[in-house]
Amino acid sequence: MLFENFFSKKTQMPTPADALPGRSDAIATSEFHFVNQMSLKGPWPDNLETAYFGMGCFWGVERLYWQIDGVFVTATGYAGGITPNPTYEETVTGQTGHTEIVQVVFDSRKVTFEQLLKTFWEEHDPTQGMRQGNDVGTTYRSAIYTTTRAQLEAAKLSLKQYQKNLSKAGVSSEITTEIKPLDTFYYAEGYHQQYLAKNPGGYCNLRGTGVTCVKS
Repeated sequence: MLFENFFSKKTQMPTPADALPGRSDAIATSEFHFVNQMSLKGPWPDNLETAYFGMGCFWGVERLYWQIDGVFVTATGYAGGITPNPTYEETVTGQTGHTEIVQVVFDSRKVTFEQLLKTFWEEHDPTQGMRQGNDVGTTYRSAIYTTTRAQLEAAKLSLKQYQKNLSKAGVSSEITTEIKPLDTFYYAEGYHQQYLAKNPGGYCNLRGTGVTCVKS
């Protein structure tokens, strides 16, 4: 029964009354990207856009995006929750409401938001709810957090298209991806930043459905 209660707590979004209190100050993190040495927090050139993608464990997701031509810098963090300035240990309890998220700063002249969305849909399973593979809890839910109205509309349209493609491929599950404007992004601890560049043999649980994201 104790295990069932713990599992239930991890997979249910907390209320503001139930969420952990967090802290007023940001937690310590890296200053620069381990791979390309760009500043994780800016300032960045004015022509760049920023979007946020959650696809389960953020280690593999960040590597996926920093390898795309046109992506200026990436960072791991937490978003979509209640607790201010959460730590990793707090988020995995399910009592902060955050999901693991990757900040993607990109040059839309080199890579479009739609191309980033295609990578998002094809490289994980967006139908699993509060989990991704063996990783279970609210912190592993699928999410897209946008920074412009155009991004929000494009993300919603792409969800409808990918749901249609899944159905045509015989997948009956409904997409559970959370799509909304970004509220607050909190940078993860320094050891989480570009983790798979520092630990090439580290854990990566990305598994797509095998269904492509193309217009039909």
